[in-house]
Amino acid sequence: MSIDRVATSTRAVWTALFVTFLWSSSWVLIRWGLDEEALEPITFAALRYAAAAIVLLAWVVGQPRLRTEFSTLNRSSIAQLAGLGIVLYALTQGAQFVAIDNQPAATTSLVLSWTPLLVAFVGGWSISERSTARQLVGAGLVVAGAWFYFAGDLGSTAVGMTAAVVGLGANVVGALLGRAVNRRADLAPVVVTTLSMAVGAGMLVAVGIALEGPPTVSLRAWLIIAWLAVVNTALAFTLWNLSLRRLSALESAAINNTMLIQIAVLAWIFLDEPLGLSEAAGIILVSVGILLTQSINPTWPRRLLDRARS
Repeated sequence: MSIDRVATSTRAVWTALFVTFLWSSSWVLIRWGLDEEALEPITFAALRYAAAAIVLLAWVVGQPRLRTEFSTLNRSSIAQLAGLGIVLYALTQGAQFVAIDNQPAATTSLVLSWTPLLVAFVGGWSISERSTARQLVGAGLVVAGAWFYFAGDLGSTAVGMTAAVVGLGANVVGALLGRAVNRRADLAPVVVTTLSMAVGAGMLVAVGIALEGPPTVSLRAWLIIAWLAVVNTALAFTLWNLSLRRLSALESAAINNTMLIQIAVLAWIFLDEPLGLSEAAGIILVSVGILLTQSINPTWPRRLLDRARS
């Protein structure tokens, strides 16, 4: 692996990790919105993603190059991006909001922790990204660490678990489809994000109004939605799609599971949920598993040093 390629892959990893931090903070904000602001889950998700899609669309329209690319998309690309939007936003995010509203967030996180292992097994034949034995072991450790972390009574509910399983399936499909779309060099990440999110948000708005009725939103709730829309959604998903140009579906799914660690720390700081011994052990297993799933050659630091000396 060349030095330049290693550096690019490393940047992609750090970009993806930054995005997962933003998404992890979203869970705290979502809980505040659902509990303290009494927002309905699907409507909450719809407002977040619709606002983000509007922000992104305004950005694309204001950039001549992006506007041209957006307006000249062929039918095949539009169909791919629409499918990504339905799976990644309408199904995955809608199901997660419903699950979080009906059972503890830890339970939903546990179900979603199976994503990298399922992606590893499905990715080989679906998008021709075969995983190495080391990556499969790493994916297994991520799942084992998640189970270890969330051992005990998680207070699951029938509605919550059903929504979480739907979210898991959509998350796996979204990871694979997202990788297939974003490894194409002819599509800018922000264009991918804008069109796919607009389609997904449109579906969420329609479903939210049909099932939950027109929302009543307080000023504080609007501030939460605005932050989630601009920073944790519009910016975060664009950066995520950018990272998917370099990271495989398995690598990105495993990095996504660092949210288990980050949510635990944020919950400890903001929600007064201390970490026990089993939780710490689970975090260690997840961390090791994530490192093993990364395909970056472990000898790259030495090669970078040798090149610097020469």
